[in-house]
Order: sequence, then C-alpha cells, then structure tokens
Amino acid sequence: AMDGAPPPTSPSGLSVYVAVSQLLGLTLLATTGAWLGRYRGGVAWHSPLQFNAHPLCMVLGMVFLQGDALLVYRVFRHEAKRSTKALHALLHGLALLIALVGIIAVFESHRAEGIPDMYSLHSWCGMATFVLYLLQWFLGCGFFLFPGASFSLRGWYKPQHIFFGITLFILSITSCLLGITEMLLFKISDSYSHFVPEGILANTLGVLLVAFGLLVGYVLTREEWKRPPLAEELALSMDFKTLTEGESPGG
Repeated sequence: AMDGAPPPTSPSGLSVYVAVSQLLGLTLLATTGAWLGRYRGGVAWHSPLQFNAHPLCMVLGMVFLQGDALLVYRVFRHEAKRSTKALHALLHGLALLIALVGIIAVFESHRAEGIPDMYSLHSWCGMATFVLYLLQWFLGCGFFLFPGASFSLRGWYKPQHIFFGITLFILSITSCLLGITEMLLFKISDSYSHFVPEGILANTLGVLLVAFGLLVGYVLTREEWKRPPLAEELALSMDFKTLTEGESPGG
C-alpha cells in the first residue's frame, strides 16, 4: 500500500481449506473420468457412449464449478466487489452451460435407445435443481450485477439469494448421489452387492461428493471468513441508497 501498511492477508486457515477443496474437486473429476473410462467405455457424442457425458457434465458443472462460484467471495476478499460479482456470475453461468450439455446428452441418449424420460426420483430432483439454479442465476444477475434494483430490494433479496445458493448446492450433490445409485442399479445390479471394483469406485465418488459439499459448506458458514466490505464499497453503498431510496447518508 502507498501508506506503507502491509498488504491484506486471508484469515488463518482459510487458504488451507480452500486448497483442500480444490484438491477434492479435481479428485472428483478424476474419479468420475476413471469410472466412465475404465468401466463404461468412455465418452463420445452421437454414439451409445453419449449418455456418459451426463454424469461427467453434472459433476463438473453442478458440483465443482458451482462450489467454486460459491467460494469466490471467500477467496477474492480484497478485490473490487464488482469484479468479484462478475466472476461469481460467470462461474455459475459456465456451470449452467455445462449442465445443459449434460441434460441434452441424457435426453438424446434416451431417445436413441427408446428409454422413457423423467420417471425416476433422480430425474425429478435433478431437473428441479437445474431449473431453480437457472432462475437463481437470472435473479442474482438482475438484483446484484446489473443496475436497477433499489437498495431496499437488494437488502431484502440478499438473504434469500444466499439461502437458495447453499440449498441448490446441496440439492445438486443429492441429485448426483441419486444418479450414481440409479446408474449402478441399472448397469451392475447383479454384482453390485458383491463389492465389485466398479461399485466400490462409484461409491467412493459418492463419498468424495459429500466431502466436497461439507468442506465448501464449512468455508461458507465460518463467520470470520466472510468477505469484509472495503471502505470504498461502504461509501458507494451509501451513495446508492441515497440515489434509489431518497435518504441521506446519515439517515
């Protein structure tokens, strides 16, 4: 800093937990790839292997990238708020696009093989989660990223946005767990109970999903790890409130 003050640092322990979460996230993706590559033949579009794009895209988009989007405000604690908001929205948007590819893959695969759609608990929970996630993204962009919403509306919606953000992350992991179980029961129902390697690997993936969710949730709920508002943000917030609500900064 120009006044000679030391640069701001992250709270004790935060960087370690974030690093472990990223290691877990990459392990999730590697485990998913190993399962699909070793036991399900890999991934290919417009082929019998197209279905395998579904679990890969859902783990990448609805779990890993969504989790990272939630951590943005903990990791980038001292950067400009608008830049952090933009990155938060960008990661969520990328997660939605990847998840959409996964949804298209499963519907096209079902159509090619004559399998009915949307009859299982996994499909109900998964589709509901995706639709609500899309709605959450649009509302978040409308209230926080683009100008227009008043200070009081933003203040009212912010707790709802935070609650549904964490809830949708939990629902995404739950849907993935249901999908893993459903896929194993379809593919190896006769041998699943005999602790075959594929079943053990897929179960391990489920445990890793839960561990990733718990770790991200822990980081998000530590009060002392929340992003502190910068001095210029507090000033801008008061100016925005004055412009949108007609109140004085000291009101």
